[in-house]
Amino acid sequence: MLANRIHRFGGPEVIEFEEIVQPEPSFGEVLVRVRSAGVGPWDSLIRRGGSALGHSLPLTLGSDLSGTIASVGPGVSSFEIGDEVYGVTNSLFIGAYAEFAVASASKVAARPKSLSFAEAASVPVIAITAYQMLFEHAQLRSDHTVLILGATGNVGAFATQLASAHGATVIGATPSREHERALELGANHVIETRDGGLRRWSGKVDVVIDTVGSDLQRDALATLKPGGIFVSAVAQPDPSLLKEAAVRGVFFYVDVKTADLAHVARSLDQGVLKARVGEILHLRQARTAHEMLDGLLPRPGGKIVLEV
Repeated sequence: MLANRIHRFGGPEVIEFEEIVQPEPSFGEVLVRVRSAGVGPWDSLIRRGGSALGHSLPLTLGSDLSGTIASVGPGVSSFEIGDEVYGVTNSLFIGAYAEFAVASASKVAARPKSLSFAEAASVPVIAITAYQMLFEHAQLRSDHTVLILGATGNVGAFATQLASAHGATVIGATPSREHERALELGANHVIETRDGGLRRWSGKVDVVIDTVGSDLQRDALATLKPGGIFVSAVAQPDPSLLKEAAVRGVFFYVDVKTADLAHVARSLDQGVLKARVGEILHLRQARTAHEMLDGLLPRPGGKIVLEV
């Protein structure tokens, strides 16, 4: 089968589209005939050798995927050959940029019926990250006010939609060119992130969701009520700033699970959530996709997807 592999860490040029042996599922795993694979910033991080997860070379890039079950390993009873699924490969976030990929059965779920394979592959990591930030870590309630940094980005857009659907008051922080989109996604108010807009805002919130990991952290922490919580999946909150503001901070790596994927799939099929694909490329164009990720080519609004 064909796959996008790296044999050394570096820029997009290290990605090789090559023939490799088709993998076989082990206990608790399924083999997916990949229809589409999502491309995200964590893929670039792994390619550069910057991940804290400790990857061995060579490896096949990619974690987000959608496709059909080609075979099931021992111990798997929840899926059958031919089932259409979406999800991620494994806890190392690798293996999806290929014609076939082995995935943990606990990290895939039935594909949302309302989405194409490309749309479905754009969802897993970013939607589940947003879901877990809000409901597992922040314990968001409908009477909460939540500030979302990067409210229109890939993770931020799902966080904005999820928080709004939950009934919370959503404050979206985003550049002015994205204000209209933030409101469309469900934000009740929008704050300009440039030129000290967040610093000038006088409101208070119960929760801050950080999807960008920028230098806005100090200003965002100042908006939290005492006892509030700052949740990030991109950067460790500064302990001294947390202490100064008398708030809690959480940094975590997303753990994509079947139950969460099923919940998100229902919300997508009900129209509560909407996916946004920015660019669809062929599987062989993974280098181009990573050039977009790294800003070497114009980056589309929405998720980049590789189609098989």
